[in-house]
Amino acid sequence: MALMNLDAGEYPDEPEELWAWFDVLNIACGGHAGDPASMDRVVGWCARGAADHRPRAISAHPSYPDVPGFGRRSLDIAPDALAGAIAHQCAALAAIARGHGRGVAYVKPHGALYHDANASPALAGAVIGAAIDALGAQITVIGPPAGALHAAATARGLGYAREGFADRRMRGDGSLVPRGQPDALITVPAEAAAQARRLAGQVDTICVHADTPGALAIAGAVHEALRG
Repeated sequence: MALMNLDAGEYPDEPEELWAWFDVLNIACGGHAGDPASMDRVVGWCARGAADHRPRAISAHPSYPDVPGFGRRSLDIAPDALAGAIAHQCAALAAIARGHGRGVAYVKPHGALYHDANASPALAGAVIGAAIDALGAQITVIGPPAGALHAAATARGLGYAREGFADRRMRGDGSLVPRGQPDALITVPAEAAAQARRLAGQVDTICVHADTPGALAIAGAVHEALRG
């Protein structure tokens, strides 16, 4: 059964009702969004548990250090400098998680870094090495089904969760239609649910983005499609 994951903690008005649909929350940790208060809010919710008492896993969601661009721009940054930024972000989330008696189980790069690292063995190695340094070698990496991230994670003996997206249009080669292009987002809950069903047998986890219009309804529809 594919797990559901949500990129969380990026906006101050995210409702807990949205988080409750998911198994894994990828928490923004300062690179593109998020600060100690927002991290503490999401981690605290995970630690308390929702009304259904189903455990939620905490995942680090590091980015290029690019708050003005929300991590959606590729940066010309040396792998060593990138590794330092990623380690700093992950360590900040790990410290907050420890304060709640929790650990960080997953890591998923955000935005442009997700795609750039998957295309570059050097960047992928920097991301994976930094994540291990900050979070330990027990983490599972969330990323595209194939590419440099998968290769770097498995070379270091990490778990790897192949990801698909319920709320994004995909090209024939499996890559995502860029956000700037028309119709890049899937905002009709039934369409998102249908895509999730198609992907469920091909991936280990399916993502919905908190900033997709209608995310709460989409999440409910995807959950029903996968678990109903």
